[in-house]
Amino acid sequence: MSEPFPAPGVTVTWRSPDPDWQARPNDTIATVSVDNQARLNCLSTSTVTALREAVQMLGCDPDVRAIVITGAGEKSFIGGADLRELGNLDHDGGRLYITNLHKACAAIRNAPQPVIARVNGFCLGAGLEVAAACDMRAAADTAVFGMPEVHMGLPSVIEAALLPGLIGWGMTREILITGETFDAARAAEMRFVERVIPKGDLDSTVDGWLAAICRAAPEAVLSQKRLINRWQETSVNEGIKAGIDALAEAYDTGEPQQRIRDFFASKAKHKG
Repeated sequence: MSEPFPAPGVTVTWRSPDPDWQARPNDTIATVSVDNQARLNCLSTSTVTALREAVQMLGCDPDVRAIVITGAGEKSFIGGADLRELGNLDHDGGRLYITNLHKACAAIRNAPQPVIARVNGFCLGAGLEVAAACDMRAAADTAVFGMPEVHMGLPSVIEAALLPGLIGWGMTREILITGETFDAARAAEMRFVERVIPKGDLDSTVDGWLAAICRAAPEAVLSQKRLINRWQETSVNEGIKAGIDALAEAYDTGEPQQRIRDFFASKAKHKG
């Protein structure tokens, strides 16, 4: 099922997991596509709002096991902010636009489910920030990356603050201060993306991640994402304490008991 949501510029598609993914009967995978192909899927204010609301909607659905974010068409993931709109802003308008974009990125980071960036083309500026907000990133080998804001008279802000944790301070300084673009191989070298694959294999790579997520214990996956987000925001000692709490609380779900019983039952069956 596919439908625009909640405004032109973003489409949400749902599909059932493949049978061999061992998913629950009602589980679904949701794909959010930014669809402004004539403008390389650049983000206007209305599209930013639609992206945020779509992700928030999906985050409230307990049957959605994972969310994939991508760009419509073959050329672009998200080509950046809508420069026609940015060129007409003033101080207050600039603050409002970038605050709204941060809210969309925060919705991605705070979604209970894992969020995968399927980078199928240009991933520039606001697009790179959206990708940085995702949990995992797979890129076609033809994808192009960059944070060219300084060439437009603007600093890179909001979720660009995630980059030091992903690629280190030196690489962050290089790509933000120069504003130069770089290819997918370089993005992998700096560890911004986890996988670079031929464009025709992009979906199979994303599906491999989705299959692993669906096979994992649902509550454990949600707990793990919450814990990783906590680790990003706390000291090591506080993160360890949060992990102890998370493991203890996992037993309240019944998943560890059932999964471990199933593991030993499967081993006994294969021995027999």
